[in-house]
Amino acid sequence: MFDTLSDRLSAVFSSLRSKGRLSDADIDRTAREIRVALLEADVALPVVKDFIKAIKERASGAEVSQALNPAQQVIKIVNEELIGILGGETRRLQFAKNPPTVIMLAGLQGAGKTTLAGKLGRWLSKNGHQPMLVAADLQRPNAVQQLQVVGERAGVEVYAPEPGNGVGDPVQVARSSIDHARRAMRDIVIIDTAGRLGIDEELMAQAAAIRDAVSPDETLFVVDAMIGQDAVRTAEAFRDGVGFTGVVLSKLDGDARGGAALSVRHVTGQPIMFASSGEKLEDFDVFHPDRMASRILGMGDVLTLIEQAETAFDAEQQQRMAAKITGGEDFTLEDLLEQMLAVRKLGPLGNLIGMLPGAAQMKDQLADLDEKHLDRVQAIVRGMTPAERADPKIINGSRRLRIANGSGVTVTDVNQLVDRFFEMRKMMKQMGGQMGLPGLGGRRKATKSPKNKRKGGKAGRTVRRGAANPLGQLPPGGPVPPGAGGLPTNFQMPQIDFNQLQNRKKP
Repeated sequence: MFDTLSDRLSAVFSSLRSKGRLSDADIDRTAREIRVALLEADVALPVVKDFIKAIKERASGAEVSQALNPAQQVIKIVNEELIGILGGETRRLQFAKNPPTVIMLAGLQGAGKTTLAGKLGRWLSKNGHQPMLVAADLQRPNAVQQLQVVGERAGVEVYAPEPGNGVGDPVQVARSSIDHARRAMRDIVIIDTAGRLGIDEELMAQAAAIRDAVSPDETLFVVDAMIGQDAVRTAEAFRDGVGFTGVVLSKLDGDARGGAALSVRHVTGQPIMFASSGEKLEDFDVFHPDRMASRILGMGDVLTLIEQAETAFDAEQQQRMAAKITGGEDFTLEDLLEQMLAVRKLGPLGNLIGMLPGAAQMKDQLADLDEKHLDRVQAIVRGMTPAERADPKIINGSRRLRIANGSGVTVTDVNQLVDRFFEMRKMMKQMGGQMGLPGLGGRRKATKSPKNKRKGGKAGRTVRRGAANPLGQLPPGGPVPPGAGGLPTNFQMPQIDFNQLQNRKKP
């Protein structure tokens, strides 16, 4: 959503990096270009004014003039001020001392409250809670049925005593849901309220009545990040008419400019707590201001990428695959398929690579990524027998024809996959044999060479455990064959140390 803003800011910073010293004219020009970029992104004017004022004051002081690299210092200032606009620090849910904790969702119709209720319920379930969804939107046609479907998909109980479609009292439903939650031993109640196409007195009166009936611990205002400046006006109306303790941004995967979403926190004074970035129930997470600012400035979001990888690659799987990589010959097509399926759990490849630093410079290459190629590779491997996956050397011409016909591809596609797999396994064997992997034991000594000895070379050097590991710069499971999965042959993957997955302690 923030691609346009990110591109404009990257261009501004590129011109700064070539300067050893910054004059007042440079700072004024930079501030002016940032102001234009923010206004084009639909950021509210009061927010832009405060933002630019803070940048100019800090950039004109000793903080920059005495810095060894003034340009980098200005970028640091912009990053810190952007984090401030987005809330400064991550805001977590406040739970009630005596369960159940009551969370009330409010917002306009079409903002995505019902779907978000399911996403929030699923997220809370994965974090050890027992949530319950409450169908208090009794006006919108089939709203109750939609929440029941969403709740079933999320694996969360739905309390819906009234059929809806204009029948039932939403205030009474909300009030009775608290007693039901206590009887059913649910520690969190998520109330889905009705919305309107626009702000009106009936909407505000009903939302205020539900609030007074249940006294929610958290009232979350759900705002569509694609509606532009209306997001700010609607947020102000709900703040004054009902009140809320946090904001949830929905539809962050859209192609709107999105700057209004950046303005909500500054205008209302309430923090952004969650963000929804897709239609799937798992496309939902806590909003981290520092990580969002880093993405907007093109610095990537490695922490989120690592957290997502932790959910797909457990420690046992990592150790087992690392052992196979050192053996080289032990790595099979079955292992390749397992690793591909795990990577697919992380989401689209374009989104994953987009979290890496410098990904903004590879937009043309990312546009060439085709997820269908991954499906084709999976189909080829699934078309093989267990014996063929374990020992690809037995795949002769007749077998390749059978695999191609069974998986809906050509024999050439099968040949390319098998050939690339052998190349990849050969490289794994070479790399695993040249240096020991940390934690897998064993020391490998290079063979002494008389020629090296005569020239004074350091023959016989021992590669110690914990030595630099080139495989540590690759995703778990080893390298990906060149051109596999739809990656362009000239695609250069940025470096990222996934060994952090083993060293990083979970909270």
